[in-house]
Amino acid sequence: MNKGHVIEHIKFALETKLAEAKQAADSAHQDATHEQSAAETQYDSLSIESGYLAHGQSERVNEIHKSIALFTHSFSQDAEKRAKEGSLVQLIDTDDKTHWFYLGPSEGGLKVTVQQHAILVITHGSPIGQALFNKEIDDEVVLTVGDRTQHFDVVAIL
Repeated sequence: MNKGHVIEHIKFALETKLAEAKQAADSAHQDATHEQSAAETQYDSLSIESGYLAHGQSERVNEIHKSIALFTHSFSQDAEKRAKEGSLVQLIDTDDKTHWFYLGPSEGGLKVTVQQHAILVITHGSPIGQALFNKEIDDEVVLTVGDRTQHFDVVAIL
């Protein structure tokens, strides 16, 4: 797996997410300021609701800008022996199934596909992130969620 390709895919996914958020914010702003959104009675809350939606969408755009800035720092991290922010980690489970994770600063749950491999962005705050951080190659990662326990071996850290 080429970490550079993974980083490019994550960058593209973040930029796409930003473009979609900007479009949603612009649309919500236009709806909020459109003449048909003006309140007709004191009980008409359409304009207020549209304003709240526009504000929320603008906040999402700001959050994605922050995430992009945080990722820019994580992308420049060199590979180390231990899994840390900026690491691309390959795990194998007890069924010999391979799993790829990028340890990111935010946007946990973001998924990209590179060379037919799904790479999931995880953060230190997630259960798998907590179990994986500071592990080395050949370490075992034990993940317990509810009453289900999974075991993984660390195969590669890029």
